[in-house]
Amino acid sequence: MRVRAGAALEERIIELIHERGLAPGESMPTEPQLMEVLGASRNSVREAIRALQALGIVDIRHGYGTFVGQASLNGLTTSLAFRVRSSAGHGIRAIHDLVEVRELLETGLIGEVAKARTSEAMLSALDALVTAMAHDPGADRAFHALLYENCGNELVLQLIGLFWDTYHEVEHLLGEPADRTGDLVTNHRRIVDALRAHDADAARDAMRLHFRDVRDRISAAER
Repeated sequence: MRVRAGAALEERIIELIHERGLAPGESMPTEPQLMEVLGASRNSVREAIRALQALGIVDIRHGYGTFVGQASLNGLTTSLAFRVRSSAGHGIRAIHDLVEVRELLETGLIGEVAKARTSEAMLSALDALVTAMAHDPGADRAFHALLYENCGNELVLQLIGLFWDTYHEVEHLLGEPADRTGDLVTNHRRIVDALRAHDADAARDAMRLHFRDVRDRISAAER
């Protein structure tokens, strides 16, 4: 057993997971086993497990046991939104930084998506989501998730979802938005058209234009 005795108990449990090669969904050692291996009290082990559950590293299923979790980034939305709202200047600068990171990520990715051969079925699904944006705010999030579904990078999908959810959690700090539904639909339609044409440059330009509206709103709130 090579788990470092001096490490915090949560860290030692994580090391144990890696040392034993436990994959997400596999059973964790029982509470008595953890107490014995880690030389810790029952209460200490329980507190550490609860802390790891909050991070998604373990999954407690009452009546079944404790399992290795997926550690999804989705649970970070509340923490990131708190950080934005706690920043100086009522969080406006932090919102700017958040949107800037997301724009850099998506502008780089969309060019690669455009170069790939997007199926007609996916293009049709994207078209349907663009149409739905006129009355369904959730269609915007679904659109961006679908764009990168075939990238084979789960972290990308989680990061984009995290940034989208966090922005909409703190969007009210920018004041009441003007009704830009028409622009929202038009900008997303440009993205789909560029993908259909396999035009990477046009796709990147369309994505930048989409984010320009958000950046303009942030700039107005900073004044």
